[in-house]
Parts: sequence; structure tokens; C-alpha cells
Amino acid sequence: MTAVRITITKAAGSAPRDAGTQMLVWADRTEGTIGGGTLEWEAMAEARRMLQEGRKTHTARIPLGPALGQCCGGSVSLLWEVAEAMDAPPARPLWIYGAGHVGRALVHVMAPLPDFDITWVDTHADRFPQTKVTTLVAADPTLVVKHAPKHADHLILTYSHEIDLGLCHAILCHSFHSVGLIGSATKWARFKSRLAALGHPPEQVSRIACPIGDPALGKHPAAIALGVATAMISPATRRTKDRTA
Repeated sequence: MTAVRITITKAAGSAPRDAGTQMLVWADRTEGTIGGGTLEWEAMAEARRMLQEGRKTHTARIPLGPALGQCCGGSVSLLWEVAEAMDAPPARPLWIYGAGHVGRALVHVMAPLPDFDITWVDTHADRFPQTKVTTLVAADPTLVVKHAPKHADHLILTYSHEIDLGLCHAILCHSFHSVGLIGSATKWARFKSRLAALGHPPEQVSRIACPIGDPALGKHPAAIALGVATAMISPATRRTKDRTA
């Protein structure tokens, strides 16, 4: 069924979404959002007029205040075009090890974000809930690390400290962008000692973040997931990623 893809091609001032944001509009449904509110409502109406009239493309620059009566004060340029799908944005590879309570909470938070291409690893298939992310069953998760992209982010959240340690060792032997490990300060002190004994220099071991999350949010799995996700999508994290890509 034909749809119209709406793309923000330029955003200036205070705008609800950034340039590159897209949504799809069919006659009876939508997918994605360019920010909601009056802007999106009017853009959807234009898309449906295009479908009715058989038009293929349309462009407009919309000042949000004068044109729509919104208080944002910025402006956006929009492109409408007949399309069957949204463009896939470049995504950061994120490998998550462990499908327990925290792993599930983290995937629930991270999966809707277009910034990440998630590979979720665990030892048994029945530990995964129904999900749209890529799942990978491995009796020994350490053996799959070599298949991760060299610029991947890794989050280690398994049910076993031995598996966690093995993953830390394997990832430190492999190129990576970042590593986060769930655990306490005591666990991390022991891991640092054991990783040093395995031959990893202190400056390499220190690249592992442990504990993860925001302690101020608490230890509930959803709270840990929110803290981790917030750190990963922060502008500082994105700038670091750009410098190391």
C-alpha cells in the first residue's frame, strides 16, 4: 500500500525534531513522528492530500510560530515523497550480553531508538522474550565476541560472574568502542585484579565502565536501564563515538 514519507530536511531554532527525522503516512495509519503537535498534524494532512490527488513530491519551509501558532520559535523544511519505507539511519552496533531482568529492561528502552543496531546474546533461546532485535544463542558467549564490529558498544549483564569475566577478557582482546559491566564496586575490584593477571594493562582495563547506570535512580532493572540508556545517548557519548569511529 502506497505511503508518503515526510522528512525534515532542515531545522532551525527551536524545532521539535532534528534534520533527517522521518515518518510514513498512509491513508489509514502512520509510522514514526516528526515531533507531534500542529506541525505533524498539518504535514499528515498534506501527505493524505497527495495520496488522494496522486502527487509524488512536495516541499515547504514552515515557520512554527507565524504559520502554525506554536511557541517553538523555530522553523523546519519538509520534504514529502511517495515511498514504501523510511531511510535506515546509520546505527551504532550495540551488543548486549544477558537476557535477565536488567537485559530485558535495557532492550525494552534501547530497541525503539534508531541510533542503535542491537545484537542480544544469551546461553539459551528460552531466555529471550519476543523481540524485534537480533538475538544470538551461544553456549559460550565469549566465543561470539570476535564477530562483533570493532567499533561496537558492549554491555555485559549475564547471570554468571565467570561469564562476565570471560566476556571482559574477550572484549579487551578485541577492538571496541565501549564496554559496560553490571556489578558492584567490590565485584569490579576483583575483576580488575583478575584481568590484570590475564595480562591486560591498567589503561585498557579502565576502559570498562563498572558499575553501570545512575546510582541516584536506584537498583530496579528499569532504573538501571534508564541510567545506561541516558548515558549512551548523551551528546558527550556521541561526540566520543564520532572521534573514535
